[in-house]
Amino acid sequence: MPSPTVAIVILNWNGASLLSTFLPSVMATQYEALKVVVIDNGSSDASVSFLKSTYPQIQIVSLPNNLGFAQGYNQGLQQVEADYFLLLNSDVEVSPSFLQPLVALLEKDSTIAACQPKILSYDNREEFEYAGAAGGWIDRLGYPFARGRVFDQLEKDTGQYDQAVPIFWASGAALFIRASVFRNMGGFDPYFFAHQEEIDLCWRVQLAGYRVFACPQSVVWHKGGSTLPTGNAKKTFLNYRNNHIMLLKNLPFLSLLWVWPLRLALDAVAAWRAFLGGDAGYWWAVAKAHFAAYGWLLWGQKESLFPQRRSGRLQGMYRGSLLWNYFLAGKKTFDRIVQGRS
Repeated sequence: MPSPTVAIVILNWNGASLLSTFLPSVMATQYEALKVVVIDNGSSDASVSFLKSTYPQIQIVSLPNNLGFAQGYNQGLQQVEADYFLLLNSDVEVSPSFLQPLVALLEKDSTIAACQPKILSYDNREEFEYAGAAGGWIDRLGYPFARGRVFDQLEKDTGQYDQAVPIFWASGAALFIRASVFRNMGGFDPYFFAHQEEIDLCWRVQLAGYRVFACPQSVVWHKGGSTLPTGNAKKTFLNYRNNHIMLLKNLPFLSLLWVWPLRLALDAVAAWRAFLGGDAGYWWAVAKAHFAAYGWLLWGQKESLFPQRRSGRLQGMYRGSLLWNYFLAGKKTFDRIVQGRS
């Protein structure tokens, strides 16, 4: 029986230096039914010429301008045919056999629509990386965290999260997903542009009755912060805005009635704390995000993708408060928070 086809798809924007550094490991991937695709998001650097001269076997999908992560992938993947997509950041190093466990997991269970490998730091290989670590969770107020990463606290990988288990969201840095499910869901919400679009997609995938898994038998190493570094005002704005839109779209109405006002208040506390600490840019980014969420409610909803149905049972949602446990109870690691360890 032939192996299912897999397309490793990298979205690039002015990342010629990243491609030259990280593509060699991708091209060394050992999987017979594999194609590598680069979607170029209107780069103005030498990315496309570098690819054509150095890797002529790579399929290049050229977009006319920078459409962001969400719409860049949505449009580019329309030109890619495969059974599975592996959406991979351009700053990720992989091992030659990293694909096999991902394929095997989804091939043996049709209820699993997407998964992610264990994501370790490229610069500190004993440590989990911020963007997904060993699989994403979310708390009842919409704060995302991961097995191995809570807020900015990163754990060392000692094998503590080496089980393949259901999670809430799989990281967009290395998202393995059935092509049919990605298309049936409508792909990423184009309104998001970038940041948290994979959490929104995985939420909709779960509501449609599928599951999302961590697959730590597969390991990759992510550099991170290559497009928008931590602390960037635009990144702060997009994270806050998109998180609110995600809640507005996906939460049941009765939950939304209390969750959203509480989140607005907690955001305000964080913003004023930053302002009093001398970071007026953070305050302004949060304020703009709130106004943008109000604007989405009034004018932007027609541009967004909503859950197709709400029959799925959500896994990977922590029913307690991440803020309470982390800041007040002093619990800084995933297992202490979720499993209630002291």
